[in-house]
Amino acid sequence: MMVVMPLTRSEATARAAIIDVHSYEVHLDVTAAGETFGSRAVVRFGARPGSSTFLEFEPVVVSSMTLNGSPVPSLSVSGGRLTLADLAEENELVVEATMRYSNDGEGLHRYTDPADGNVYLYQHLFINNGGRVLPCFDQPDLKASWQVSVSAPADWKVATNGELVSSSAGEWRFAATKPISTYLASLFAGPFHAVTDSHDGIPLALYVRAALAEHLDRQAEELFTITKQCLDRYHEMFEIRYPFGHYQQAFAPEFNFGAMEYPGLVVFRDEMIYRSAVTDSQRESRANVIAHEMAHMWFGDLVTMAWWDDLWLNESFAEYLGTRVAGEATRFTGTWTTFAMQRKAWGLRADQHPSTHPVAPVEVRDTEQALLNFDGISYAKGAATLKQLVAFVGDEAFLAGLNEHFTAHAYGNATLADLLGALAKASGRDLSGWAEVWLRRAQVNTLRLELSPARVEQTAPADYPTLRPHKIGIGLYDRGADGTVVRRSLLPVEVEAAAVTAVPALDAEPAADLVVLNDGDLTYAKIRLDDASTAAVSTVLPLISDSLARAVLWAATLDAVVDGERPVAELVTLVLTALPVESEVVIVEDVLRATRSLVDRYSTPETRPAALELVAQAADRLLAVSEPGGSRQLAAARGLIGATNQSGRLRGWLDGEGVPDGLAIDADLRWLILYRLVVLDAAGTAEIDEEFARDRSATGAQWAARCRAAVPTPDAKAAAWQAIVSDVSLSNRLVEMTASGFWHPEQLDLLAPYVPRYFAEMPAMMRVRGGMSAERTAGYAYPELAVGAETRRLAAELLSREDLDPILRRVVQDADDDMRRAVEARF
Repeated sequence: MMVVMPLTRSEATARAAIIDVHSYEVHLDVTAAGETFGSRAVVRFGARPGSSTFLEFEPVVVSSMTLNGSPVPSLSVSGGRLTLADLAEENELVVEATMRYSNDGEGLHRYTDPADGNVYLYQHLFINNGGRVLPCFDQPDLKASWQVSVSAPADWKVATNGELVSSSAGEWRFAATKPISTYLASLFAGPFHAVTDSHDGIPLALYVRAALAEHLDRQAEELFTITKQCLDRYHEMFEIRYPFGHYQQAFAPEFNFGAMEYPGLVVFRDEMIYRSAVTDSQRESRANVIAHEMAHMWFGDLVTMAWWDDLWLNESFAEYLGTRVAGEATRFTGTWTTFAMQRKAWGLRADQHPSTHPVAPVEVRDTEQALLNFDGISYAKGAATLKQLVAFVGDEAFLAGLNEHFTAHAYGNATLADLLGALAKASGRDLSGWAEVWLRRAQVNTLRLELSPARVEQTAPADYPTLRPHKIGIGLYDRGADGTVVRRSLLPVEVEAAAVTAVPALDAEPAADLVVLNDGDLTYAKIRLDDASTAAVSTVLPLISDSLARAVLWAATLDAVVDGERPVAELVTLVLTALPVESEVVIVEDVLRATRSLVDRYSTPETRPAALELVAQAADRLLAVSEPGGSRQLAAARGLIGATNQSGRLRGWLDGEGVPDGLAIDADLRWLILYRLVVLDAAGTAEIDEEFARDRSATGAQWAARCRAAVPTPDAKAAAWQAIVSDVSLSNRLVEMTASGFWHPEQLDLLAPYVPRYFAEMPAMMRVRGGMSAERTAGYAYPELAVGAETRRLAAELLSREDLDPILRRVVQDADDDMRRAVEARF
């Protein structure tokens, strides 16, 4: 693996001061078998005469390089960079080289489908990987037009950002794009299946591997409907129509992100083309991702951040608008419930880790740090902050400011100051103070409701003492005569940036059976109820009709357990009593997932079996009352499979015995059952091989890798560990799935030797893998279930190393902080 220097902000600023990139003309030859491909690039750019600069470039072999017709010495390429000197006012760089395919989801990723042997390629130049495909100025503020051509096998199809001009005998030519940043240049190639449509003058297309063709055909109508609905809603909101010609959506294997906003060719992880039964919340999540990536066409693609310190201009806005537009335009009207239950929890956890950072940091020093900021803060906290901003300035002013921002910076770059200026002008408000406390300062406040007299008490961590203004609602709920619980009133409250804010309107109200702080989920904060409401939750929660209010209550309860303020045993009891009557599927799924994780980490070995049994009973009760074939039934079945120790019952389901009416034991559910049986030592390698022979698909290969890592034998664990730390032949997804299947509470005695091995051997893994896949692998492989002082001591020892990879440092810091909480909860 070539050692490549990260691009620093100072280098990017200096380069942008002397360089103006006009265009990239790229030809890729992917016809040859093997690990490499041909790349020919013509880069046209202006420069300060006589100056020097560099391009990112990681070739295997360089065939030729010329600058303005003169040869460029081969020694000019070193450390992932091509250095050029004595530049003219206008320059043309021509490079022909052999480049290497990747198997880590970055650069030009090459994938062989185990289902049929077909080969697929996709290009992912995200942050600092442009040099793995061609020489380029790889920073967001050096936009240029891209014109791509491809030589590929004659039976393939190729799609890029640009619209197709011609294709004949394996030669594909595409039109030049509007100016875009290097990280947004994309390509998808292979014998893929396509479905096309159009809407409002915009050509639409969906692409998927041939092995998933029948599944795409069944789901295309839903995907196109959501796409069209979201396009219409964005066109209602924004004065500039979708600006990149056609709107294609490709579903690619082993994609590192859930999706990526390439203009004209959005790429999704192809698990989003469902081959088995899924819940409505999964379909909602897919609709949300479609809306999220579409928001990027304006926030990120049309107007791009100047540098990665303004990542929030991309991700926070796409997260907010994706949630909003999916809820407003599609049949999935409960997206803010999902956000309150799921996405905000992600943001809150990230914001309380040692690695916390502001939504809009003052400086991101280099591309390595930029990668680390693709987290719950830049996405979920930023989106929640924007929801609070809309409450502050009003929706009309908010949208007017966005439209002025787009008009001023179309096809260019912008900063935090640019956007705040447009919003301040539209709203007539000075937003500098708001931005300082919400965007420039890290960590989260806790809002706690107290009564007699009514007041909201606001606290902040000692290391991050900022108090913030909050616009919130306080909901008063009463039991009705018919046994239901209804909201009597919703009080709007402006919490001051102070330790205590009096709420006289609440004092004037008769006592309520339950008072919900932050009802409507308008602000970003940790929520704690008054003592009486906390005590009433277990009986009142199941009877509230508003799913968003229930999500706020569940989220606050889970968060209090995470913080050690309430015991996990109390949570498990609440789950057993309240969850079986929960109608919102995403709440069911997230409560079961979060509770199972807390039981595994916060319970002692002695108390865990009983707690897990109660979780299994809750899922079983829900399963018994769920409509056959519905989403709740599937969510309950998955929760039961993950928690139960009844291997005989699970084995019966695999054999078709005792299966609840309406529950389809399809390919993915079979794997989930087998995975649990393996963990319980009730199935092994032979059954895994048999199931993989039955399901020789991409998903089957990933499940098989995860199951093999879970086999509770010394040999199986040794093989899995070797794959995790040193097998560079494995692709990103197979390594990640192996790591995710390695640790289990039931196997801690067997796994004890791997606790010190993680801290000793993971630095070497980071030297052979990089980027997002390395971060994910290091996180999955962390011994988070080995809760105790010795694991924390080993983490501290590793963190004391000055040469520690920054990605691994962050993974270990944050995982150790989670373990600190678990240790405190246990002991």
